[in-house]
Amino acid sequence: MFTGIITDVGRVRSIERRGDARFEFTTQLDTIDFEIGASIACCGVCLTVVEFGDNWFATEVSLETLSRTTLDLWTIDTPINFERPLRAADELGGHIVSGHVDGIGTVTSIEAESTSKRFCFEADRGILKFVAVKGSIAVNGVSLTVNEVNSKCFGVNIIPHTQAHTNFGTIKVDDRVNLEIDMLARYVSKILEED
Repeated sequence: MFTGIITDVGRVRSIERRGDARFEFTTQLDTIDFEIGASIACCGVCLTVVEFGDNWFATEVSLETLSRTTLDLWTIDTPINFERPLRAADELGGHIVSGHVDGIGTVTSIEAESTSKRFCFEADRGILKFVAVKGSIAVNGVSLTVNEVNSKCFGVNIIPHTQAHTNFGTIKVDDRVNLEIDMLARYVSKILEED
């Protein structure tokens, strides 16, 4: 489990495709306490560490993950948001994020609002039905508060700190992003459907 609070922005350093894929990333995270088999959220996708060294780690990615996330669009030097898993004693600063991406959204607009930027994302109706104003959503693994939602898209404000410490500083209109809906919304909907 994760919280959507990004602790490093690294980059893709190599990609090996052979049906499934192997990604290697550079990172400023302290890899001294990494373990083989550990989980790390990479732009919101929970991946398994299969190898690591000083300032880098590698993951293997299945065709299923490639088909349902933006990983298939990543190239060498793509900036990637990283988050280590939540520990029982950690502060829950964002919201509960599983690292299981629900779908892909597309940036439709970016507009300045004072020092913040308003990002709007187009998303599938199957995702938008779980998105609520003032609710939470993870975009590229970042825990965000929804400010607006309609039948085609939703909007969030990105403050300067988030722009500087995530890959939102490099995201442009028409870029695609990983979306994970709020886990609570998913379970409430499931309960209501069964009644």
